[in-house]
Amino acid sequence: MKNLFTKTGLMLLMAAVTFFTSCGGGEKEEQPSVNILYPNWAEGIAMTYLAQEALQEKGFKVDLTSLEPGLIYGELSKKNSKGDVCLDAWLPNTHKDYWKQYGAKIEKVGTAFDNGTTGLVVPAYVDINSIEELNAHKDEFKGKIIGIGSGAGIHAKTLQAIKDYELDFEQITSSGPAMVASLEKAYKKNEPIIITGWKPHFKWAQFDLKYLEDPKGIYEKDEVVIIARRGFKEEKPVAATFFANFKLEEAKLYELMGKVTELGEVAGAKAFYSENKAMVDGWFN
Repeated sequence: MKNLFTKTGLMLLMAAVTFFTSCGGGEKEEQPSVNILYPNWAEGIAMTYLAQEALQEKGFKVDLTSLEPGLIYGELSKKNSKGDVCLDAWLPNTHKDYWKQYGAKIEKVGTAFDNGTTGLVVPAYVDINSIEELNAHKDEFKGKIIGIGSGAGIHAKTLQAIKDYELDFEQITSSGPAMVASLEKAYKKNEPIIITGWKPHFKWAQFDLKYLEDPKGIYEKDEVVIIARRGFKEEKPVAATFFANFKLEEAKLYELMGKVTELGEVAGAKAFYSENKAMVDGWFN
């Protein structure tokens, strides 16, 4: 009789386990994930790592992939894209060629910053104030404009400025960090330098700079838009809500970029998140 009860009890236990497992009670839910694509630009890096920190705090697995801007648009436009979202699309002007090519297959999710500007930038101690004055001061600047990557929209805009203003200057292709390093080196020596610059960028908080006036209107105002692959909003609504509400004013964005520059991407984002937790967590609502 004892063996019968033992056997019966074991059968009932196995049946209960089977029932709860089939109903999902014994299964672990798959961890939600987001893959953020980002360009190697100061504001894009800072915002991306802040998003990673906030999403991880909510239980998301977050992967980050650094790509050139054209590759970001191309990847997000694919049917089976490996990426989900990018926080650093400059629209409608700077990235208009990318949007023309890929925009029909990409979704706009939110606006991270609504006062994006680009142009030719010089230290405030430089005497000239307009792009039209550059040719008369070619020797001072050694005929060079220090640019960033050739895939950036501002690179194409600068080539257009050289053509339209008939500048006897060459744009030097480098990277965001290399451009800042050149600026810092010249600034310390109080030497003339021209860079391709934009706002938001932490260099405006570190150095006393000015845009050269652009009478021909080549460098137009933009918004820093958050873009995603088709279907992202429906498949990952919690993350989509977060990105729809993700927005930083200029002072806050410089604060974030300053911490990332000082402490590194992960530690800087953590520090900013800790000090602004209520604001950032509010983006999930």
